[in-house]
Amino acid sequence: KLFFTDYGNAAKVERCDMDGMNRTWIVDSRIEQPTALALDLINKYVYWVDVYLDSVEVVDYQGRKRHTIIKGRQIRHLCGLAVFESYLYTVNSDNLNILRINRYNGTDVQSLARVDNAKEIRVYQKRTQTAVRSHACEVDPYGMPGGCSHICLLSSNYKARTCRCRTGFILGSDGRSCK
Repeated sequence: KLFFTDYGNAAKVERCDMDGMNRTWIVDSRIEQPTALALDLINKYVYWVDVYLDSVEVVDYQGRKRHTIIKGRQIRHLCGLAVFESYLYTVNSDNLNILRINRYNGTDVQSLARVDNAKEIRVYQKRTQTAVRSHACEVDPYGMPGGCSHICLLSSNYKARTCRCRTGFILGSDGRSCK
């Protein structure tokens, strides 16, 4: 799945398949300007920062179990969001501090360091990397991912795929080659 935020005409948090199909709103009320987003891949939760409401909130992948982690002035100007173990990590774009927030109670907020001009944050740790299983976009014997001549996108599950073409090309009738 692909998770993303939008704060155009109607602010929302959405999800879709990797090929863009099955687009679903998972949060579309009491939300104004969602910017940063992070996933808890193990427990299947979506966290986001709303910079207009000065809040960090969470829902499960279906948009249920919504609650506010933290709200208020102490988390103004947040950009970037990452989840690791019991904490959320974010950057305050105003003073460039990296913050650590306890994601279960929201009361434990610590400034860890100051950085220069950061707008995003990521945690890289072996336990946060999911094991890769065989999937529909694996390279075939001819060197084509999923048998697609240009781009292979996973579809509704890891066994299904959709082929797409680069700009200026059209997908052929076989659903795999670009012309």
